[in-house]
Formats: sequence, structure tokens, C-alpha cells
Amino acid sequence: MPAKMRLQRHGKKGKPFYHIVIADGRAPRDGRFIEKIGTYNPITNPAEINIDLDKAVTWLQNGAQPTDTVRAILSYKGVLFKLHLLKGVQKGALTLEQAEAKFQAWMTEKVAKIESKKRNLTDAERAERKKALEAEAKVKEAKAAEVAKKMAAALKIETEEAAGEVSSEETTEE
Repeated sequence: MPAKMRLQRHGKKGKPFYHIVIADGRAPRDGRFIEKIGTYNPITNPAEINIDLDKAVTWLQNGAQPTDTVRAILSYKGVLFKLHLLKGVQKGALTLEQAEAKFQAWMTEKVAKIESKKRNLTDAERAERKKALEAEAKVKEAKAAEVAKKMAAALKIETEEAAGEVSSEETTEE
């Protein structure tokens, strides 16, 4: 029974949500699975990924083959790096403490990158909103100037008509 790590789709049409599962390679995509090890929500930016690292490493050590997308997710979350470090420990290249220290350093760096991306996204969003408000204000000012110009023209016409009526009354009196 070849075990595969794959995505199992859930969610509405156009709004996907995935479970990361271990399934028999012959089972259908959304069918029977052996174990659920995490979730993946691609709608959010950055994508929200929750995965049990220890279960994923155990299944990879037991020979489960990840699909391409799941391999990318595992790489992003550091599961493949942890597996690499554990293989180094088995071969005697480094100790378990050294491997754990390297993994924790990598994780803190990764978390910092993710946080900076989130911060940049919110800053860009704010700048975009500010630019849109400024453009809207310019359009509003242009419309206000146009209305004021029309009102001034209408007022000028009214005063000319009033002046014309006054002069016509004076000529009739004479």
C-alpha cells in the first residue's frame, strides 16, 4: 500500500480549503484517508498553513510520498529541513541538540520573513487607500470648482437681466 501525502479539497466553489492528509495512493482525491496532519488555506495572503511537524516527519521517514504541492508546503513550513537534519543525526554528522538548534534558528528567521511580508502588505494596502482618497478628493474639488463656475455664470446672467430690467423701467418712465 503506497502511502501518499496529498491535499483533500473542501470549501465552496471558488473558495478552496484543503486538508493535508495521508492516504492510500489508490484512493480518490477526496475519498478515504489514513490520517489528517494539517490544513491549508490558499485564500489568505500569506497562505495559512497549519501542520503537525512531528507527524509529517514520521510519515516521511516511513516512506510516504508527498505530491508536488504538498512537497512545496512541507518545504515552506520546514518539515523537509527537519527531516534532512534528522538524517544527519542518524548518520552521526551532528547531534540532536545541534540539529534542534539549527531548526529553531531557521524557524525564527522564517517567522520574521512572514511577519515582514504581512507588515509590507498592510503598509501597501494603507498607501493604496490613501492614494485612492487623494484622487477622490481631487475629483471632488474639480466638480466643486465646475459647479462654482456655473453658479457664477448664472449669477452674472441674473444680475445683467436685473440691470436690463431696471434700465428698461427708467426709459419707460421718461
